[in-house]
Amino acid sequence: MTSPTAQPIPQAATVLLLRDAPDGGAPEIFTITRHASLAFSAGVSAFPGGRIDSADALPPDLWDGTDLAAWGRLLRLEPDAAGKVLAGVVRETFEETGVLLARNRDGTPVSADLLSDWPEDTRQQVEDQEMDFGALLAEHALRPDPSGLRPLSRWITPEGPPRRYDTYFFAAALPEGQLPGTLSFEGIASRWTTAAEALADFQAGRHRLMPPTWAQFRALLPAQSVADALAQAGTIETVQPTVVAGSPRQIIGFTDAEDYALELAAGWPPSEE
Repeated sequence: MTSPTAQPIPQAATVLLLRDAPDGGAPEIFTITRHASLAFSAGVSAFPGGRIDSADALPPDLWDGTDLAAWGRLLRLEPDAAGKVLAGVVRETFEETGVLLARNRDGTPVSADLLSDWPEDTRQQVEDQEMDFGALLAEHALRPDPSGLRPLSRWITPEGPPRRYDTYFFAAALPEGQLPGTLSFEGIASRWTTAAEALADFQAGRHRLMPPTWAQFRALLPAQSVADALAQAGTIETVQPTVVAGSPRQIIGFTDAEDYALELAAGWPPSEE
């Protein structure tokens, strides 16, 4: 009997928005607590992002000034595919937080005043695909701006679960003058936290972290500023963990997987604080 043809794993992209702490300590990272009713990663703390879709095939002129061939080499993708990943992380960040990683045609950053003048339902219309994201940018003479993005890693969901994703993780400084706004329906809460605080909350059971999220926080522990964190990024490592048979919560095949399992066990069941 011929086995069915394997379906391609959907691509996704997510971003760690960073800002320097007011006291000059370790950089803070924006996280979202995902709604408990979601079909994927319900109830966990995560970063803004989501699935790459057809809306991310932007017209070529919107990439003027961006070297998609260079990005393709960095992400190990064809230039057009790299463009879709970059557009996806810009679009998803805008949909989920209102932060727009974009610039004007002259290269200057998008104005926070311009964004505040847009109708309140603009983000929702983009998310519902009632408004084309590329058309929105073009209407306001904007370009997606991936220049501030730094690739961190690429994680592919283990075999077994019905929903799998091939996800690219990026870091980026929060654009000057912009702040995350009202969350989309996917988020029930948000916060700025340092890597050390996020990991401590995970160990105590106060916040749930999936292995990729935990690994990004772990990698950022040495960073003492946003500039430091961005300087450490830039090399894509593909991680494809596996689930231990008979133990769905035990995931192996990534750096420090044993530490993750120990910290997960220490915080389970979750704290009621």
